[in-house]
This record gives sequence, structure tokens and C-alpha cells, in this order.
Amino acid sequence: MAVVSKKIPAPDHIKIRTALLSVSDKTGIIELAQALVAQGVKLLSTGGTQKAIAAAGLPVTDVSDVTGFPEIMDGRVKTLHPSVHGGLLAIRDDAEHAAAMKEHAIEGIDLAVINLYPFEEVRAAGGDYPTTVENIDIGGPAMIRASAKNHAYVTIITDPSDYPALIEAMRSNEGQTVYAFRQKLAAKAYARTAAYDTAISNWFAEALDIEIPRYRTIGGVLKEEMRYGENPHQSAGFYVTGENRPGVATAVLLQGKQLSYNNINDTDGAFELIGEFSPERGAACAIIKHANPCGVAVGSSLRDAYLKALACDSTSAFGGIIALNQILDGETAEEIVKLFTEVIIAPQVSEEAKAIIAAKKNLRLLVTGGLPDPRSRGLTAKTVAGGLLVQTRDNGMIEDIDLRVVTKRQPTASELDDLKFAYKVAKHVKSNAIVYAKDGQTAGIGAGQMSRLDSARIAGLKAEEAARAMGWAEPMTKGSAVASEAFFPFADGLLSAIAAGATAVIQPGGSMRDEEVIAAADEHDVAMVFTGMRHFRH
Repeated sequence: MAVVSKKIPAPDHIKIRTALLSVSDKTGIIELAQALVAQGVKLLSTGGTQKAIAAAGLPVTDVSDVTGFPEIMDGRVKTLHPSVHGGLLAIRDDAEHAAAMKEHAIEGIDLAVINLYPFEEVRAAGGDYPTTVENIDIGGPAMIRASAKNHAYVTIITDPSDYPALIEAMRSNEGQTVYAFRQKLAAKAYARTAAYDTAISNWFAEALDIEIPRYRTIGGVLKEEMRYGENPHQSAGFYVTGENRPGVATAVLLQGKQLSYNNINDTDGAFELIGEFSPERGAACAIIKHANPCGVAVGSSLRDAYLKALACDSTSAFGGIIALNQILDGETAEEIVKLFTEVIIAPQVSEEAKAIIAAKKNLRLLVTGGLPDPRSRGLTAKTVAGGLLVQTRDNGMIEDIDLRVVTKRQPTASELDDLKFAYKVAKHVKSNAIVYAKDGQTAGIGAGQMSRLDSARIAGLKAEEAARAMGWAEPMTKGSAVASEAFFPFADGLLSAIAAGATAVIQPGGSMRDEEVIAAADEHDVAMVFTGMRHFRH
């Protein structure tokens, strides 16, 4: 049953006389306490916050002295008391509330400065189950929600970055805050507790292997406000979830202007792809444009890998994203700066490479400190009208699959290497996807077509264009391996790949017409391998 409001109008200005400070992150708390004391505000506090304020020589009352009850159970219970929540929730202009406050000696609390136990940090650091549970805050969210509900009378601060705005608001209004200011802080407070609860609920789902929970929320904190979204008329923000995964969200921007919405999306795709290639096995480079690879290669050196990746489609690589799986060195940087590039992302960067790239002031250079683990669990989400599609990350790896040769001819050792390479790349190409590869580099890529036949044709045309651009006698598709991330529904797509010069094929299999496709491969003496694992990407 809904509770009906008494319709008491919210006052515009509220004088802050009493403040409750209880924070885990003590950044700036002493400076804030000093400013509040200078304004004549009475300070209440708890635990470590109270000790820190007192140690700074500032007058502060322990909440236990207000409640008449000590902290118990290792601090689990300290603010869950009517003297605290009554002080936060009381409607000061309501006669019944005022009478209850007087009867029970409850003092109004006009300002609450609360931040929460570091659950997200402990989770990201891989804390064990008991430690992670112990860092679930109870009293903090309760006080934040109480204060935010009663924002007509209470100012709630949950973020140290808001301390200067609070101090300025009070200085400008003789120690008071205005209603519009309190409204915005209340909205932020509820978003904070929602994100906190999201992190907790998702951790429980992971810890208990609940893959599809009854309720699922996605939360994050704003890392930066974007200039615009995919297009200039769209607004956008970049939110980070706290997942401890090397990539664009956790990378350090060493130089260059702010990344755009599209830069971030493409850079994420590039680095997730390059994570498929272990640096211990050799250098690898991926060049991405509009969320699709236009060239991927492994090489004897990083420079070699880059040049081989570039050769696949040097036209599309203009203005692209370059992802590397090893330390970016000087000789590779020398080659990269010859091409207009939006972003370079790498695990590390040498000092020589930094100096070379510094000459290109607008070129963004990101360092991640490591590579994403392609086998690790995680979630991906996509919005649809009225809902969210949430799924586990595609962590299927070709190395973990038992490959099945379904044709008369077995692939050669070199063909098998190229098949595996092409299939890794195809996993990161928009469906329908066709990838030709030869000698550890992509020869042609067909992405995102409505027909798999069209993807095969486009990939072949791309290879022909690359051959002309490089001055080769024939396209690299001659004698290549070809990967399809999903089954061939008809033999036509396979026949197009064979016409382009492919001699070996890798695909999941599972079509009603598999036998027809296998027969076509046998007729042309082409080796075909089934993986049993599809990699649709939309």
C-alpha cells in the first residue's frame, strides 16, 4: 500500500547546524571538517573517522555518545539506531515529527557525509569470500538512503569530489544549502547505493555460479563525460564497472586528446582481439576500423607483425586503432607514425617509442600493463527497447576445441596453423564473417554482411585490392586458409572461398546441408575442419 504524502512544502534554504561524518575513504575529510567547524557546525562521527578528526584537533562527538549505545560486533552495529535515523528522516516542519524528536531527545542531522566500505576494491583485488563479505557496508547505505529520501531537510554527500561544492554553497549562503543543490546530491546518492548493490549482487552471482539470476543490474561510475556519442547530436558518458581486466577502461592515457565514444568502442574491440595472442608465443598486431579488424598478423618482431597486418588493407587502416600484444618499441613506433592513426594501445611502451610518438600530439597512446585473459569469465550487455540482453563473455578458445577433420584430405601443418589463426580473428569480426589467412597474417576480411556468400566475396575483393596496392603478383588468398565463424548454410560461400584460392577451411559445422558442403570441399580437394563452436558477433 502506497504511503500518502502530507504535502509539506520543502524549504529552499536549510541551515547546517549538525553534520554526521562517517567515511571509509578519508580523502579530504579533515579539510572538510575544518571548513564545517569554521561555519559553527557541530560534528558527529564514528570509528576511524571520529579518531582522525579528533587527532586533527577538531571538536567532534562520537555517535555512541548520541545513541547511548557503543559500537558492537566489530563495528557492524554503530549507526543503526533511532537517534541517528530519526535525526536524518525527521520532517522538521511536521508537528508530529517535531513532537517525536522532542519526546525521544532526537537531534536533527542536517548534513550527512558518508562513503562506503571498499567492496568494489576488495572484489577487484580478488579478496577471498569471507573478506569480501565483511566489506559489504550496511549502516552506510542505510544512512545514505535515509538522508537522500529526506533531501528536503538533509544534504547528503557521498563523493569527496563534492566537498568543495558543499563548502562553496555554505559560504555563499551563510551556512545554508538550497533545495536544488540537495536534490542533485540525493539523486547522486541513490545512484551510488544502486551501483554498490549491483557490484555486490553480481559478485554473489559469480561466486555461486548463478549464471542467469532472477534480477540483474549493471552499474558503474562515470570515468569521463564524452563530447558526444556515436554522432554529434548524441550525449554520452564513459562508465567503468571496476572489473579488473586490462583494457581501455583501465588503461593509462600517456598522450593525446580525449578518446571519443567511437574510439573507446573500437579500442576495446582491438585489445580484446589482440588478447587472443600470447606475447610469449610471438609478436602480434591488430588494426581495427569501425569495430572490425582490417588487418591482423603475427610476426618475427612487433614491427614485422604491424607491417603484415597493414598489408591486408592499408586503405581501411587509415585513421584506425592499433593494438599490440608486446612492449611497443622504437622501430615499430617509427613505422606506425607514418600512417594517420587514432589510437595505439599496448601493454607497455618503451621510452624510445614514447619520444617518437610524442611528435604526433593528437595520437592517443594507451598503456594497459597487461593483456586481457580471453578465457576469463565475465559479462557483456546490450540495451534493447525496454530491457537488457546480458550474456557471458565469449571465452571460447580454438586451443581448447577438439577439431574434427570432415574431408578426405587432412590439412597440412602450415594450413592447420593458419586455420587456427583465422578462427581466432573471425571470433572478433562482426557476423557474417569470413577471414582468409596465410603465413600468420590476414589476407582478406569480409565482415557484417547479411549473406555469408557476400562476406566471402568481399574478403576476396579486399585481398585483390591489397595485392594491387602492394605490387604482388597475386592475392594472398591463393593457397590460404579460410575461417567462417558460423556454418556455411549452402555450398556457395565455400565455393566462393575456393575460387579465391583457399585450400583449407575451418567452420563450426551444424548446417542441415553439411554433407553438401563437405562434398563440395572434397570435389575441390580442400581440407575442412569442424570446430563445433560458433562465434556470432553482433
